[in-house]
Amino acid sequence: MGFSMISAQQLPTDGPLTIRPLLQQLGERLLKGKTGSVVAINPDNGEILCIATNTPNGSDVRQAIGKPQAPGSTFKTAQALTLLSEGIITTETTVECKEGITDGNIKVGCHKHRSPLALKDALAQSCNTWFLMTFASMINDDFMYETRDEAITIWRSYMQSMGLGGPMHIDIEGEQGGLLAGADYLNRRYKDGWDGKTIWWAGMGQGDVTCTPLQLCNLAVTIANRGWFYVPHIHKDTQNKRYLTKRQTKVQPEAYPPVVEGMRWAVDKGTATSIKTTYPICGKTGTVENLGADHSVFIGFAPMNEPKIAVCVYIEHGGFGADLAAPVAGLIIEEYLKGQLSETSEAKAKRIEGKKLN
Repeated sequence: MGFSMISAQQLPTDGPLTIRPLLQQLGERLLKGKTGSVVAINPDNGEILCIATNTPNGSDVRQAIGKPQAPGSTFKTAQALTLLSEGIITTETTVECKEGITDGNIKVGCHKHRSPLALKDALAQSCNTWFLMTFASMINDDFMYETRDEAITIWRSYMQSMGLGGPMHIDIEGEQGGLLAGADYLNRRYKDGWDGKTIWWAGMGQGDVTCTPLQLCNLAVTIANRGWFYVPHIHKDTQNKRYLTKRQTKVQPEAYPPVVEGMRWAVDKGTATSIKTTYPICGKTGTVENLGADHSVFIGFAPMNEPKIAVCVYIEHGGFGADLAAPVAGLIIEEYLKGQLSETSEAKAKRIEGKKLN
């Protein structure tokens, strides 16, 4: 889905907005020469703090709210929460990974890391094999679920409760929903039948699943809040009950602490150590495979136990999640929590600003 043939869509201008100008300016600056978006939300109330976008035709808010794409490994957080809640895994469940997994003529690669890993390390190291295998085991579980249709329907209901799969009905025009494979969709697509291995790419955020950056930022909000969110909105002091009603996810409360800790480990000693700092950031990198260079994605929140900001950065053809999206997110978080960038961070911002991808 491209925007080249239609005019750019800007943010609303009616009434006071929740956007923080300094944060918005920094997001726009860091996206120069790139196609992508930076979304930041206050977890406390659902207010959108930043929704910076850039495309070859300039800023277009639909890049953040109306262009669903594969979420990549950021989606592993939602998978972990669902699998823990359903009792498919525990925090001690381990999976062997030898730089990927081969099944017949299908090979899914994974980067080098020690093996086997349990849940928190699987999140921190972003092990593809771990999430493919555990997701497939849920869909194929004949003891827990009578049919594959029932398994995928229950899986989908968890994801929807986290704000994924459909439009959240925010107060900006142009929002799109995305794709979450359901039984009807899968039965139409795979007429000869399907099982956990047919769709296992969804376990790592590829294949039959797409989300918008706004939805991914809201996913980070639900984790920051350990199970609840307000529908994101951009109008200050709204009286609309849609944006003032607290929504609970379907996830079991005890599932959140290990996932939060796994995201903390990702920054402390995993794939996102480039943004390790004095205040505890929890995050998850994503590297989205597609035609051309990979997309660079990151979701996160900070501080760990008193979250003030949740963020999603999605940069098309930006490489690994750790290459571009994570550093951009780190700068956005620092600007918001500290009020300004340190000299070192300002130098990093200048380097990112100078990197041209489009």
